[in-house]
Amino acid sequence: MKKTLLLLWLSCLLTLASFAQEAKKKQGSRNTYLKVNPATLINELDISLEQEVSDNFSLEIGISGIYTDYPDYVLAKKIDIGQKKPDISTEQFVDGRGLGFRIGARLYLISRDMAPARAAGTYFEPVIFFKKVFYPNIDNTFQNATYTDSGDKSVVGLQLLIGRQFKKDRFILDPFIGVGIRSKIYHYNTYHFDNNTLSLNNGRMVSVLPSLQIGIKMGLKLW
Repeated sequence: MKKTLLLLWLSCLLTLASFAQEAKKKQGSRNTYLKVNPATLINELDISLEQEVSDNFSLEIGISGIYTDYPDYVLAKKIDIGQKKPDISTEQFVDGRGLGFRIGARLYLISRDMAPARAAGTYFEPVIFFKKVFYPNIDNTFQNATYTDSGDKSVVGLQLLIGRQFKKDRFILDPFIGVGIRSKIYHYNTYHFDNNTLSLNNGRMVSVLPSLQIGIKMGLKLW
């Protein structure tokens, strides 16, 4: 599974590079920016590619390789505000692996080329995204038989971002803030062993919650 996810992530990176080359051929002098989001490095490597379409509009696509789902374990199970909790173990959350995809349409409210203006590079960007996390199987032995816990999670959502992109030669700094809404869907098959009794929790849990987005991307102008 890990090798499959790595191959998928690498193929997505190649797709991003191909997209940039094709966009460059079509757009001529339009700029292309490659960025990373260091704020997410605790659990994923988030890479995005922004392609200018016009002076005030660009498209941004991104992929993320998820190497642990521990932050969601903290939010879903350790912070208790009366919400339902998925029947997924700490080990599964920590060792969760997955991929994420997103696309945004960025409208620059004040042109990026107005260098003297303090608000130059200010933009509004709606973003839709999808993530899929696969939790590792855990084998349990009970009365000389093996039972396997399994699970996965799908996340889909919408973000409305406001930010300001700074340029210094080829270097890009892109802080942003925004609000959004996301839906998390957990599927799990978890076995429980109590007093020599075996039970299976074949569950599905859906949560829909608002979210606050604060972050900063850093990158380079490719050409």
